[in-house]
Amino acid sequence: MPPFLFLIARQLHNKAHRQTIWEASVCPSVHVPCLKILLSKGLGLGIVAGSLLVKLPQVFKILGAKSAEGLSLQSVMLELVALTGTMVYSITNNFPFSSWGEALFLMLQTITICFLVMHYRGQTVKGVAFLACYSLVLLVLLSPLTPLTVVTLLQASNVPAVVVGRLLQAATNYHNGHTGQLSAITVFLLFGGSLARIFTSIQETGDPLMAGTFVVSSLCNGLIAAQLLFYWNARPPHKQKKAE
Repeated sequence: MPPFLFLIARQLHNKAHRQTIWEASVCPSVHVPCLKILLSKGLGLGIVAGSLLVKLPQVFKILGAKSAEGLSLQSVMLELVALTGTMVYSITNNFPFSSWGEALFLMLQTITICFLVMHYRGQTVKGVAFLACYSLVLLVLLSPLTPLTVVTLLQASNVPAVVVGRLLQAATNYHNGHTGQLSAITVFLLFGGSLARIFTSIQETGDPLMAGTFVVSSLCNGLIAAQLLFYWNARPPHKQKKAE
């Protein structure tokens, strides 16, 4: 077996997938199942690597403007719930890190955005308390004290959390007539990542709950991306006055 295929096979938790890689190395002709596994693993690792930076443009945009105008706090919190559910569910079910790793990094960036929104609304103390409470809840969810049924219910709640969260942000954009400090880079990266995750979740986990969550997430992220394009030239009223 070629060294690069051996290294990939070592990363696969699924025995059937390891066997497929082995068969592909024995028969060098085009092996579709092997190509699917390699594509899925490559996409998964790429998404995880990209997630390290995906929300930083949003963080920097808030810090640069010293304002979180246009961002719905409820929407950001619901996104945090969805990311937490995916991460806890994946860890509990021992899914490969490449199939969910971005949830960890996006969670850290999302909770930072939550705090910044509160901070720039003059609720810094409330933001610090929120960080402490969230950390405690996360520790409990990851501990053996939490039954598997609770973790599964948390993952199942991701779909309504994603839908409601994105609709709240869409409603905020529509009401304001602009997207405020919403980062276009972050929104489009999230949209592309959620689309790719539909394939990787089916290929690597075979879990319909995970795949369904990413389908819904893609549709909702697509809505926000469409609004960004629609309101591309729209600016908040105070910026329009400055421009004049």
